Amino acid sequence: AKKSIMAVFETIARRIDLKSLVCRAFPHHLPDVPGGNAGPLSLLFRRWATKKAAGSTNNGRDSNPKFLGVKKFGGEKVIPGNIIVRQRGTRFHPGSYVGMGKDHTLFALKTGHVKFQRNKLTGRKWVHVEPSDGRVLHPVYQK
Repeated sequence: AKKSIMAVFETIARRIDLKSLVCRAFPHHLPDVPGGNAGPLSLLFRRWATKKAAGSTNNGRDSNPKFLGVKKFGGEKVIPGNIIVRQRGTRFHPGSYVGMGKDHTLFALKTGHVKFQRNKLTGRKWVHVEPSDGRVLHPVYQK
């Protein structure tokens, strides 16, 4: 029964950092215990292990680069299929003559020059291709 009480006291002392509390409250009542056993108070002067043993670390890993970003800037010439922006999500939205892939990549649908536009109210950014041969209506809308 005595060992289990000591084990409980030891655990409590460790959890609430009893040594620092007792040292602050009663600095002149503590016995000199350089290494001997002075009963329960000797627990206050024991050093507890605070470092983990050496082993593997959680560092040393990184993901491969995804090469995202704007590939063709405003005013640059593009041909159909040229990638204009590679992105995650829709930071830039497809405008005139610009298509969007399943990974949100924006690409040119016609030969022309890239034009970026920002809506002042919503802050939404659009990417357009100004066609070299002028704007042509789709055959469906010509009738």
